Amino acid sequence: MPNAAPRPCLYPGCPTLVRDGSGRCPKHLELKRKSDKQYQKQYDKDRGSSSQRGYGGRWQKARATFLTSHPLCQVCEEKGLVVPALVVDHIIPHKGDQTLFWDSSNWQPLCKACHDQKTAAEDGGWGRTGRGG
Repeated sequence: MPNAAPRPCLYPGCPTLVRDGSGRCPKHLELKRKSDKQYQKQYDKDRGSSSQRGYGGRWQKARATFLTSHPLCQVCEEKGLVVPALVVDHIIPHKGDQTLFWDSSNWQPLCKACHDQKTAAEDGGWGRTGRGG
């Protein structure tokens, strides 16, 4: 069976490529093992605020406009369910790439449950204390 392609470490800003199931490079895996609380504090500091990550006033306006014209969760709608969308999801995670961030063809309307499930799948599963971006 072929090996999976390497992916960047889940720690914000770490470019190290990893292949193991933890999703973290040895340095950040060790930090995680030492103290989940310490790891979360450092992760939050390094990650920056939502505004620093591009989710300021301009995004809030774009989000509201998008949800007005796309009011239903795309995933639920495909299952025949009618569920209001509350989140504008980046189909391909932008990881700080502003071109991808603002590309509305990379947006999809999701309910919170579908967004949480998608994010958990992308970031390594439920119960993680940090996200990849």
